[in-house]
Amino acid sequence: MSPLKHSNNLAARMGRWSANHWKTAVFGWLAFVVAALVIGNVVGTKHIDQQDSNVGQAHKADRILKDAGFQFDPQTEIVLVQSKALTIRDAAFASTVTDVVAAVKPYTTIKNLRSPLDPAHADQVSKDGRTALVEWDMKGTDKYARKHIDALTATTDKVAKAHAGFYVGEAGSISSGKALDKMFNKQLALAGERSVPLTLLILVIVFGALVAAGVPLLLALSAVAATMGLVALPSHLIPMDQNVSAVILLVGLAVGVDYSLFYLKREREERAAGRGHRAALEAAAATSGRSVLISGVTVMIAMAGMLFTGDKTFMGFGIATMAVVAAAMLGSLTVLPALLAKLGDRVEKGRIPFLGRLRRRSGENRFWSAILTPALRHPVISALVAGAALVAMAVPVLHVHTAQSGLNSLPRSTPTVETLNRIQDSFPGGAVPALVAIKANTDSSQVENAIDALRVKALQSGQMHGPIEVDVNASHTVARVAIPLDGNGVDATSNAALATLRNDYLPATIGKVPGAVYAVSGGTAASHDFNQAMKHSAPIVFGFVLGFAFLLLLVSFRSVVIALKAIVLNLLSVGAAYGVLVAVFQYGWGESLLNFKSNGGIAAWLPIFMFVILFGLSMDYHVFILSRVRESYDRGMKTEDAVVHGIKTTAGVVTSAAVVMVGAFAIFATLPIIDMKEMGIGLAAAVLIDATIVRAVLLPATMKLLGDWNWYLPRWLEWLPRLEHEPRPEAEKAPDAAPVLQT
Repeated sequence: MSPLKHSNNLAARMGRWSANHWKTAVFGWLAFVVAALVIGNVVGTKHIDQQDSNVGQAHKADRILKDAGFQFDPQTEIVLVQSKALTIRDAAFASTVTDVVAAVKPYTTIKNLRSPLDPAHADQVSKDGRTALVEWDMKGTDKYARKHIDALTATTDKVAKAHAGFYVGEAGSISSGKALDKMFNKQLALAGERSVPLTLLILVIVFGALVAAGVPLLLALSAVAATMGLVALPSHLIPMDQNVSAVILLVGLAVGVDYSLFYLKREREERAAGRGHRAALEAAAATSGRSVLISGVTVMIAMAGMLFTGDKTFMGFGIATMAVVAAAMLGSLTVLPALLAKLGDRVEKGRIPFLGRLRRRSGENRFWSAILTPALRHPVISALVAGAALVAMAVPVLHVHTAQSGLNSLPRSTPTVETLNRIQDSFPGGAVPALVAIKANTDSSQVENAIDALRVKALQSGQMHGPIEVDVNASHTVARVAIPLDGNGVDATSNAALATLRNDYLPATIGKVPGAVYAVSGGTAASHDFNQAMKHSAPIVFGFVLGFAFLLLLVSFRSVVIALKAIVLNLLSVGAAYGVLVAVFQYGWGESLLNFKSNGGIAAWLPIFMFVILFGLSMDYHVFILSRVRESYDRGMKTEDAVVHGIKTTAGVVTSAAVVMVGAFAIFATLPIIDMKEMGIGLAAAVLIDATIVRAVLLPATMKLLGDWNWYLPRWLEWLPRLEHEPRPEAEKAPDAAPVLQT
């Protein structure tokens, strides 16, 4: 009699229902995916802007300026004219500038056209005279400006072609934003084009059959597609970062394939043991299905930790990742058993002859015996060596430096990025000035004198420079002072200048005016405040994730030791991955191999993001392995025998799942955007470490050392519910016709 008929766990019931109502399950899923895509297309995804994403004092300054009627982004466009030999005093240089001005002047979509040939705008010429900027502001809203910017860009491109001896390039909030969005979408599409075939190739090798390989991939992609549409709804409450699509693809592909892989491999294993098709499906639903359910809930809890940062970027990531994990889990527990019930033996169609021998393995092979034998024979040495290796890999974390992503994280080969870099090199600090918001009566002589004193201090500081611009709103209640800082906006030089401005100059000037309120925003301030906010929220996020993961594992396995050890092992795994990330990108050890130039730090959003993602994903393997170990233990095996059997029988699927994840993540390391490289390398390294050192050596060694203490549960916790770990039934011979699953 099959275990599913007597099982009451949720995964088993879902599997039974889906197999008995396969049309409803499959077509219901397809309808869900299509509806999600339609909704997403109709509603549209609202993306976060700089003003929404800022925190701390930078956010305070933004609110003051916005409430006073200042346009957060003046939508300034810049055309850079540069020569290696000539200066603006030369006729050819001046003629090129004149041609740029004449070309854009007729457009009615621009305003405030400013020429560097005008003495009033001499600050638009570099100190050496070899670089000049033609500037203007776009009229209307961001949407209106984006609609009309292409015509202007095409016009300046024509001027550039007519003056081959000069570098003429356009950049600005509208043109650069549109160009970077296009580049990012292209890179995301490229990642998909590379990761999907690679994943399919890995699955073909794992299953040896095209149909069996295609099912997990199609399920994962459908979950990703549905989530891409669904995130449009919450984005109007919590705007999404532009990286959210990459995150959905990355997590959805990895988790979706893994969950289907766990399920399908168990079904194959049961059939290889002699059970009939439906009976094997029932056993897979009751065991691997349950593991998928526990793992999925654990991963979602981990992702929910990002909601506690209070930062809209992370909150958007949290919502998106929880949604894609939920979709992947739902598909694996419903659509997959429905498809397997309908396909039957046809799931083996498209068999690859030379890969046939890989099919229906039990997982107890010589390779894993060779790995496990020394770990179990010498558990103390194995645990110490593996633990020491992980700690050593984590050491670079002690010197981690984070920063908001700047121009140096983008590929310079992109024309607009090249132009922005040239502007920054020729006008250091000018691209990202500090914006001081002052709320006071700007007609007051006290306020005017304080602003003048601030200007003098800034110019004499050696850390800031001109031109310092002062704007006042229509009601004369708020002033905006733009002060260019030295440095590139995110380096130590810029941060030191910001500290001087905030801590010394402003308190000594504006701070002396009774009733005046001030705050500093701008690129450098936003980066600094974001880092500080992450430092304060990290303990809350970590505590939430660790606490809930512990409780879930405690309830699932009724063991304090198992839950506590899982937390420790996952922390070691995450720490080692952090260390790899710092060594490769902050120290620059991987520059030549990965084709990038280190900016001296890692993206500020990565540490917390990686923690919740890695902690959640590492639980996949842990829950899957421990479920099989517990299953063997419940059948009467000794702990050591259960560990050996559990790890050996799951080794094949864990290895396959790890290879799929590493392959999907590593694709992002090939992209030119450094943030994407960091995310790809960090996640790939973590999965590789987790599936090898942790699961193959440290886990079995510690379980051997602890023996029956692995299952320790204090008497005062005996009230915890007993969740089923389905024992493997005796093998049944495959019937001629598959029985209908009973409810």
